[in-house]
Amino acid sequence: MKSYALALTLAGLLAAGCGRQEEAPAVVADTGPRYPLTGEILDVDVERRILIVRHDEIPGYMPEMVMEFGVSAGDAANARPGQLIRAEMIPSDTGNYRLEKIWPDDRVAAAVVAAGTNALRQDTAIRGRRAYREVGENLPDFALYDQSGAVVQSARFRGKQIMLNFIFTRCPVATMCPAATQKMMETQRLAREAGVANLELVSITLDPVYDTPGVLKEYADARGIDTGNFSFLTGPEGAIKDLLAQFGVITEFQGPILNHTLATILINEQGRIIHRFDGSNWEPRDFVAKMRRP
Repeated sequence: MKSYALALTLAGLLAAGCGRQEEAPAVVADTGPRYPLTGEILDVDVERRILIVRHDEIPGYMPEMVMEFGVSAGDAANARPGQLIRAEMIPSDTGNYRLEKIWPDDRVAAAVVAAGTNALRQDTAIRGRRAYREVGENLPDFALYDQSGAVVQSARFRGKQIMLNFIFTRCPVATMCPAATQKMMETQRLAREAGVANLELVSITLDPVYDTPGVLKEYADARGIDTGNFSFLTGPEGAIKDLLAQFGVITEFQGPILNHTLATILINEQGRIIHRFDGSNWEPRDFVAKMRRP
């Protein structure tokens, strides 16, 4: 009953919402359909934001070949020769081509993320109405991608103190996700000054369809965020939904508007949730005060 009551309370907070902003115009105009593409990166020009890709056949459109594609700054920064990717190709009337929604396509990494997603789904289903994790319960197991495209499993944070929240990059409401990110950055600074040496900050996207690793990379770089101990995570939509359920974060799309609650959670070195604050009025100093010093 306690979890159900909390869900009703959080539902009342949905009046505060974030909107999905219109996408910025691409460098190459999107004048046609998008085509799913898989292939291997052969070369990267980070400065010009160009990838040379040997792509597989695109049925009904073009055969396998090597092509040059424009990409975002974040995708260019993440790209490595020899990397396998899946993406959406956008052609143009000028003969230029662009790739968006780029994801790693490594089989081993994909299998790890898929296994983590399936295990999380089973765990959420087994917990049922008790899916919400109270203070005193453990962090759920998960496997997602970070802003560099690397797989991050929850086991990586064992022995660390974790501060975790949920945001999305296109949130236009200054008091919501942008403010939450600024407060996480302030917490990072204050914790370092206080001598908290084993802190990991984690922001999980609410919008995994749009927030690919490259989008998260650009988001972090644009804000000058030190990602040495600050990870931005994304992955399968099903995994994100299960994490939202287990952390008691409610989301609801109303047309293009994404309404959601905010939760900031502190987890100790043993993986146990020791504190959470619902809403946007939390103070970084209060969280740092609850962190253990060596």
